[in-house]
Amino acid sequence: MKEMRRVVASRGLLLVLLVLAFACGGPPPQPASTSSKADRQPQPAASPDEPRIVVLGDSLTAGYGLASQDLAFPGVLQQRLDRAGYHFQVINAGVSGDTTAGGLRRLAWSLRGPVKILIVALGGNDGLRGIPVAEMKTNLATIIETAQGRGIDVLLAGMEAPPNYGPAYTRAFHQVFRDLAVQDHVTFVPFLLARVAGIASLNQADGIHPTPEGAQIVADNVWGALQPMLAGARRSESRQ
Repeated sequence: MKEMRRVVASRGLLLVLLVLAFACGGPPPQPASTSSKADRQPQPAASPDEPRIVVLGDSLTAGYGLASQDLAFPGVLQQRLDRAGYHFQVINAGVSGDTTAGGLRRLAWSLRGPVKILIVALGGNDGLRGIPVAEMKTNLATIIETAQGRGIDVLLAGMEAPPNYGPAYTRAFHQVFRDLAVQDHVTFVPFLLARVAGIASLNQADGIHPTPEGAQIVADNVWGALQPMLAGARRSESRQ
């Protein structure tokens, strides 16, 4: 009986990990005619003076499948900042299907203007495609260190890999985010999709991307780590 329970638990864990992996990755980049409504939403006009929080990510950040980017977790963060009286503008720099290499390629463009905090929410598509862990780590490290070199605080969101590449790959992938958080002294969210991945009611019909309710929980995961960073960003702003 105990053996049977272990088998059932193992199968359940495998299913959850597969869902987590797909949820992190999202679909490949969509052409304009077939992209989600959120992907088609124009970015708000950035104030030249208001300090910015940039969220560099993939379809989870872009709000794939949602009616508006306001419903994606960066939009939810903006609403919470506004309600709490913080004067920051959240820039949604999410691109569906993006990998860490893609994020690195567009980093310079994403960091234009008075950026004070960078949230890095990449890696899911690397795991989905089986990109070598060392390559992903180098890309993430370069993103983090480039931002820090510009005086930008970094929040790193952890991701998970699917189990189909073997336990060694899955463990190494998991560890990359933790190692970088320690190595580069960045604020760390262990798993962006905690309490959302694998829960049908919090994901869209594809079982991959969060619903508006799921995005609220993703924002909760980030908000708890982001909020302590805001005071430091304010102090930095006041010294300039």
